[in-house]
Amino acid sequence: MRLSWAFLLLTAALVLGGTAAARCPAPCVCDNLHTHVLCLNGNLTAVPGTIPQLTKKLDLQGNTFMVIPVGAFLTTPYLTHLDLQSCKVEKLEEGAFRGLGRLIYLNLASNSIALLYQESLDGLFSLQQLILEGNRIEEIQPGAFGHLGSLTVLDLRANALVYLPDMVFQGLQALRWLRLSHNALHVLGSEAFATLPALRRLSLDHNELQALPGEALARLDGATRLELGHNPITYVAEEALAMASLKHLFLDHASLQDVAPDAFAHSPELRTLDLRKNQLQGLPPLAGAGGLARVSLAGNPLLCSCLLRPFHDWLARARVHVEGSCAAPPALRGRTLDSLRPPEMRCGHHNNHLSTLAAAAFEGAPQLAYLDLDRNAFTHLPAGAFRLLPNLISLHLQDNAIRELADGDLAGAQGLRWLYLGGNAIGCIAPAALAPAKMLEKLHLVGNHLAEVPTAALWGLPVLRELKLSQNPIKRLEDSAFLPVASSLQHLYLDNMGLERISPGAFAGLGPKMRSLYLESNKMSNIPDMSNFTGLEILNLRDVPFHCDCQLLPLRRWIDKLNLRVGATCGSPAEARGLKVKLSTTFQTCPGWGQGEGQGASPDETKAASKPSKKKRSGKPPARGFKNKA
Repeated sequence: MRLSWAFLLLTAALVLGGTAAARCPAPCVCDNLHTHVLCLNGNLTAVPGTIPQLTKKLDLQGNTFMVIPVGAFLTTPYLTHLDLQSCKVEKLEEGAFRGLGRLIYLNLASNSIALLYQESLDGLFSLQQLILEGNRIEEIQPGAFGHLGSLTVLDLRANALVYLPDMVFQGLQALRWLRLSHNALHVLGSEAFATLPALRRLSLDHNELQALPGEALARLDGATRLELGHNPITYVAEEALAMASLKHLFLDHASLQDVAPDAFAHSPELRTLDLRKNQLQGLPPLAGAGGLARVSLAGNPLLCSCLLRPFHDWLARARVHVEGSCAAPPALRGRTLDSLRPPEMRCGHHNNHLSTLAAAAFEGAPQLAYLDLDRNAFTHLPAGAFRLLPNLISLHLQDNAIRELADGDLAGAQGLRWLYLGGNAIGCIAPAALAPAKMLEKLHLVGNHLAEVPTAALWGLPVLRELKLSQNPIKRLEDSAFLPVASSLQHLYLDNMGLERISPGAFAGLGPKMRSLYLESNKMSNIPDMSNFTGLEILNLRDVPFHCDCQLLPLRRWIDKLNLRVGATCGSPAEARGLKVKLSTTFQTCPGWGQGEGQGASPDETKAASKPSKKKRSGKPPARGFKNKA
């Protein structure tokens, strides 16, 4: 009897305990099965510990949690949806969501989170949607998203992000839509998007980008939609966008004043281009954009003169539908572009042959960001004129007669990012001539009279990424020629210069950051050790008469390791002339030639290597470079 009575008491205790555990917490509302619990605006300061264990959807909007502590949801391991909107959350402790391995939706919008710690989101390996809109996030620690391998949507809109570092999104292998709108982004690391293989849509609108972040975007091979509207971008430069799968590009409500003809040449799938509400007076024919079907130019101050005829003709030939109407001349104001006939698009008979500009020439235009002074008669930079252009980003002075760059020529151009000086007669650059342009990213000096690399003038350019010295009579590269910009330089053009010798230390400091190197059509017979150039995507060594003896063996071995077509051929000795360096048999007698070398050639290539090539040179300039093999 006593055993039976004890058994009954124990059974009653378990029943009552189970009922208490399943009871809906006082400030909350539960459905009949207690799998959906709403605790809205309940003045809660901590997550209730009495929420039923089997709850799948938990809505805690409008409470006051401030901090989500470690293990805050360990008692509700079956959650699939968790809503923490407008809860005044300031901090997510590392491990706050551990135990929620089934969670697929987490909403943390409209809180006050400023920092995402490395393990703030640890344990959410099933999460598919993460909403962080409307917080104060200004820093994301490396690895913060490292455990979110199932995430498909990440919403970071309306935060305080200024900079995205390299690899910041590492771990998001399944992410398809990244929303970064309405932040303050103005700098993106070149590898910021390098680990997002599944991304299809990127929203970067309503930020502070002054230039199209082409290098960062080039990592997104699969993205089809890119939103860049409402950024102060003034100019889309040459080959600025290389996104292999991009179909829809939005650059509306920006500050565009010009677009380079080949800006989208490396985005072959582009179908729609939205350029509404910019400052464009016209566009050139868009080379390489063969699949383009629609261009929107509505709201631009289009000048429908003879200067717009090439673009108008291209639209007709390419069968591209265009939206937009003329703002000038008065006779055509309001006319849609597709209604115009070429004879209506006339120009007056006046040409610019500017040779000088007064210091006050740009008074009243402080917002001017893009200035094209190509094909004029300047013999020197219009010194002093840039002091009135604090927002100048791009300066074109190509095909003039400029002979030198002197100290003070760029005074006031502190925001300049792109400087194009090709086709002049520049033979001298003073050591401090470029110093005012500390933000310079591109410097083009193609086709000038420089006899040496202007090394001294490169000091003080900490972010220079692209340097073009092609077609200058530089016969020798001295040691440390590019050392001042070695920490930032990624693209270097040294082709068609008649270069005869490269000193062993010429490339000192350059290395893994380099993406492209152009050395074609020069006269040197050897090049220094380049094994440190591990990040190269383009290397052009065509039409260089390499002497294929044992001194070239390091280059031969290095080329073997590259997954690049470099075009290197032997110029001597006679028995190897015309052969590819990697196929020449002259290296087989060199000390250190070991087993396994030279085995990468196919039978056909080996056969071809046994006799000199009889192919004549065409005399045409070589291709600009060779991309990675597929």
